[in-house]
Amino acid sequence: MGVEPLEIVMLTFNQYFDKNPELRHLAHPTKKALDNVFGIINAEYRAKKSGYYRLPFEEKALKDSKQYITDHQALLKQIKNLVIIGIGGSSLGLKAIDSILQHLPVRKEITLTFLEHTDPIEIQKSLFGISKEDTLFVIISKSGTTIETSSLMKYVIWRYELLASQESKEHMVLITDEDSPLHLLAQDQNIPVLTIAKNIGGRFSVLSSVGILPLMLLGYDVNALLQGAAAFEQRFFERKEEHLLKKAIFLAKNREHFPINILFSYSSALKDFNSWYVQLWGESLGKLDIYGKKVGLTPIGLIGSIDQHSFLQLIAQGLMDKTVTFISLNRTKYAEPKIPDLKCKYLESTDFVNNTSFAKLLNLQQIATMETIQNEGIPTDHIEIDELCEGSVGKLIIYFELLTSCVGGIFNINSYDQPAVEFGKIRLREMF
Repeated sequence: MGVEPLEIVMLTFNQYFDKNPELRHLAHPTKKALDNVFGIINAEYRAKKSGYYRLPFEEKALKDSKQYITDHQALLKQIKNLVIIGIGGSSLGLKAIDSILQHLPVRKEITLTFLEHTDPIEIQKSLFGISKEDTLFVIISKSGTTIETSSLMKYVIWRYELLASQESKEHMVLITDEDSPLHLLAQDQNIPVLTIAKNIGGRFSVLSSVGILPLMLLGYDVNALLQGAAAFEQRFFERKEEHLLKKAIFLAKNREHFPINILFSYSSALKDFNSWYVQLWGESLGKLDIYGKKVGLTPIGLIGSIDQHSFLQLIAQGLMDKTVTFISLNRTKYAEPKIPDLKCKYLESTDFVNNTSFAKLLNLQQIATMETIQNEGIPTDHIEIDELCEGSVGKLIIYFELLTSCVGGIFNINSYDQPAVEFGKIRLREMF
């Protein structure tokens, strides 16, 4: 499918500003403020501080993935199961994209399983019914030494005797940094391997081979995915998406008032996307700044209309410490199914929705929720997706990555490392 538009409807938090005149200037940051934030990101891009900026425009992931598929055509024709062994950034982005797009007719009938948890019950459950003959194990680890991934990899190697012969080794493909321990293992054992640049952080890596190879194996149009991301990023660097800079300035400068950021997605297909966002936002922005001060913003992912019945009360009448970003779909693209014009005794009060599409009902629930929250003076903004396809998902991915970088730049932090996570790894080794 072609690249579909991603419409960003920015409400600029006006409801809150009207009630707080002392913060009204944040609704319209000065040109100097916008230029400063853009300058930070432009400098990062030019200095290649993070390789994710260039992924939508590069062909390495496409070429490497196509070459792998060409070299293993006979094996891939037999594959019915794709088992992804990875954690965090090595799995969340891929899981998010597949969850959003799996309704598309191009999706192959391949069962996608994620082995990312060291819970013994979950391991046995995930691998139940999986046989080596019709399975490809994709092991993803940037460092190559992530303890969860390496331990799970050792287990499947042992369980399925994947090193017993060259034929067995072909049922594995590794994705890792060039010259990482995992890369060296692949070379030593003659295991298929794809590499990514070292300056691409795991949570920013979904548009690299980490996501492109599995998505290509599943049948998706990865060219459209990358083109969508490239189109939005190019517009951003051409200063045609200034709303993103304005939002970053508001969130960063007003973090003491609103330390919690909610992503309220009105489609169950976006549940795993919410999880990807939570990791991206939390792990990137919870840091010590250049002055040694702890900074950060707390992400929460909600699904509408389900979480209206569990969280809306807290948002509307709880502490005023939250912003809310809504994501919704263009309901006109999803006219079926409809609620039947069925009248039931004692349920007459519910008949007002009869003969309405479920998409329209969900859309109106989202609008009602957003207006309820706005009336309480809570900052909101809104992203409307025209259609769930590869191109729109590419734009959605790069939108949140760029927003994260902008906020991190204002915070004066390194958005691309995770030192506290590394401390935990060191502590675990000491305990053993």
